[in-house]
Amino acid sequence: MSSAPITTVVVDYGGVLTNPLHETFAAFAASVGIETAVLQEAFARATVRHGRSPMADLETARCTEAEMVARVLAELPDGTGEDLLGGREFGDLWFRGRTVNAELVSFLRRLRAEGYRVALLTNNVAEWGPRWRAQLPVDELFDAVVDSSAEGVRKPDRLIYQRLLERLPAAAHECVFLDDLEENCAAASRIGMLAVPFTTTDEAIDQVVALLRSRGAFNFRSVA
Repeated sequence: MSSAPITTVVVDYGGVLTNPLHETFAAFAASVGIETAVLQEAFARATVRHGRSPMADLETARCTEAEMVARVLAELPDGTGEDLLGGREFGDLWFRGRTVNAELVSFLRRLRAEGYRVALLTNNVAEWGPRWRAQLPVDELFDAVVDSSAEGVRKPDRLIYQRLLERLPAAAHECVFLDDLEENCAAASRIGMLAVPFTTTDEAIDQVVALLRSRGAFNFRSVA
């Protein structure tokens, strides 16, 4: 099984195809004039109060963006949450701090030109669909897109990986999986994918290329 060719490269969106999530979070906090640590603590308290992370519920469409925002604002120090967004949408402010990883997008284009399938497996938000899709050539780049907000389940739940494999279709051992969260990579490994933890773009590309070359005739010079 370990010598079987790799046919598919699966990537995450936030923190992989974009700048790191901590940068986006910090930019959002600055845009609303609140310290990052204070906002992080509000998210943590909302998680305890409701039994699940506000973002986890948002990314599985268990709540709307407005409901998620209300949960977090309720946990800020007295008076802090009043008109914090100033009538602006959370998503609009969030995406002001989100940029595309153009180098990785270019690499994925080249993979497709080499005949590999490319798929997106993302924990994402229903209301944000138009925003993130406007950043990427989705139809051109991906053979399959599996979005947690449409599935009602998110990484690292095994079910969302299984749904991706069914839709490609592909066997797990044919897939390389690239994600910035350790728990998501661990779940991919458990189902049989070759997981590559994303740290930097250069390191990720080098690791993916090495795996592809070890399992087939990938032309390294085409991505140089």
